[in-house]
Amino acid sequence: MTNPADMVPFAKTMGIKITEMTKEIVRGEMLVRPEICTAGNGRGTPSIHGGAVMTFADVLGAFGGFANLPEGANGTTTSESKTNFLNAAPEGETVYGEATPFKVGRRQSVWQTRISLKDGTLVAVVTQTQIVL
Repeated sequence: MTNPADMVPFAKTMGIKITEMTKEIVRGEMLVRPEICTAGNGRGTPSIHGGAVMTFADVLGAFGGFANLPEGANGTTTSESKTNFLNAAPEGETVYGEATPFKVGRRQSVWQTRISLKDGTLVAVVTQTQIVL
């Protein structure tokens, strides 16, 4: 499968890779590179920036909305997003995301994305609404 995220310039810049995409689930991964980390401020290893976490989740949820577009729709856009930050993701680790829908309708879909480390440590939970254009 070619990486659908490569069609979105910002997602490609962030290094997001979509590994599975259906109407029921979107999975992806992203390496925590120095360019998407906080400074660390001398308190240990730099970790993923909150904006990178939100971007990763937004891309996965948006692709879920896109996979569920009704015929004749032009695309989706995020109208709301809420993030709960739970744990750090250290530089050099890979984060894994899984977006699943709470509801898919004709005019909007609501997605929950769980972002975790390889060992299952939950980094963040994001809930977002995608509006059909």
